[in-house]
Amino acid sequence: MVGENKSHHETITELNFSKCVSKKYPKKSKAVYFFGTCLVDLFYPEAGMAGIKLLQREGLEVIFPQQQTCCGQPAFNSGFHDEARKVAAKQVVLFPKDIPIVIPSGSCGAMIRKHYAELFKNDDLKTEAESVAERIFELTEFLVYVLKIKLKDLGEPIKLTWHTSCHAKREMGIDTEPKELLRQLKNVELLELEREDECCGFGGTFAVKEPHISAAMVKDKVDDISKTGASRLLSGDCGCLLNISGAMKHSGISTDHQHIAEFIWERTANNKS
Repeated sequence: MVGENKSHHETITELNFSKCVSKKYPKKSKAVYFFGTCLVDLFYPEAGMAGIKLLQREGLEVIFPQQQTCCGQPAFNSGFHDEARKVAAKQVVLFPKDIPIVIPSGSCGAMIRKHYAELFKNDDLKTEAESVAERIFELTEFLVYVLKIKLKDLGEPIKLTWHTSCHAKREMGIDTEPKELLRQLKNVELLELEREDECCGFGGTFAVKEPHISAAMVKDKVDDISKTGASRLLSGDCGCLLNISGAMKHSGISTDHQHIAEFIWERTANNKS
């Protein structure tokens, strides 16, 4: 439900896991930062470039600080908060302008939005960290609520399914936003997973520390995907895509996988530019 405009922000209240979560979204600005994430950089650069192109097509200047690296989540989740702070400190100083920071990952976005304030509460960079946390937005929520993007499907008919990451849904509150974008594409049939809310078993270092449990969880996810008959799996988090696609390959399942940003760009880009 969209509320009335207040100052320069727009408040949207949504029901998420039986809790009302109030989010404030800025009006469309002339420029945004783009936090690419290390997994996008190393494994899915096409997803990052697609996210940037989608923002640029809407008339935004996209600023990509070249020194950015990891958000610090692996160390933080493993209990190494001092080490996580050292990594995160190098990020918070890279986004000084008071403009939105768009990130193509609910997991990394959740780390920044939900945990940076705690991580830096007694640090000299407390103010900078809080500012970054307030200005971070996951890509699909930014496209839906800030840019109010309208998409025209230029692709062939396709059946696909969607996996949501745990952090995107439970910490960032990303729920219907990706599907709202996909349902604008007239030639896309979205086949819902029966157990969409279940974790794929990645969990960053969890997959390394508890490999047997992780393997059982991703098997359940792969079985669910296979039952849909979809030819492609989409997600907004590259960690999940790495885990699920690896399990599908190991099981001999040929379902394609792709980050939602890359998929939307391919479906809507004129001449695939």
